Amino acid sequence: MATPEGCELSLRLAGPAVRVRAWLFDFVIRLMIFAGAMIVAGYLGRLGAGVAALLAFVLEWLYPTLFEVLWHGQTPGKKFSNLVVLNDDGTPVGWGASFARNTLRFVDFLPFAYACGLFSLWLTPDAKRLGDLLAGTVVVYRDETRFPKLADDHFQSEPPPFPLTLAEQRALIEYRLRATNLTTARAEELAELALPLTEGMHPEAAQARLFRIANGLLGRHKQG
Repeated sequence: MATPEGCELSLRLAGPAVRVRAWLFDFVIRLMIFAGAMIVAGYLGRLGAGVAALLAFVLEWLYPTLFEVLWHGQTPGKKFSNLVVLNDDGTPVGWGASFARNTLRFVDFLPFAYACGLFSLWLTPDAKRLGDLLAGTVVVYRDETRFPKLADDHFQSEPPPFPLTLAEQRALIEYRLRATNLTTARAEELAELALPLTEGMHPEAAQARLFRIANGLLGRHKQG
């Protein structure tokens, strides 16, 4: 696939079987957490019933969203199955998209056993359930989500100081991928324009910071 900036990405779509396996793994984890909590809640009387209801809500609706955003597109089940959720353009999934795709799971479940979701996976060319169609997301194999190889020694990473929009994430990744092919002056000039991320910074420091943030978005870290 190609991003809007013309950057070619190789993504291998996850089919129904592996996605069901990932879901079952997450389901077992949630069930074990809930069962353990119910044992404790049994000693708390009416308060325990309220806590159990709240936990059931969190496990059903917030568990996948929290993990997908904080674990870079993976729940424990997806991590076990080597899967990752991304936006359609290959950028990391954010809060809005993750919440949208998981909120619609109750429709995917209809009329029973995720029948609508599985039917949608088989019918859509990108193997999307209804939640993915709404959110503009795709589930792929993690080992296939490779950006073009970076032939440099810049491995340090850092999180952005504030949430970035998808357009800002794409711009940072595109800058990271192309900066080494630009002249030093041009690369530093573009880095200075990335306000407020580089406000008040020396051009070299500004470029280095953009590289670190982009490395984090790309999952590029120093090995060993």
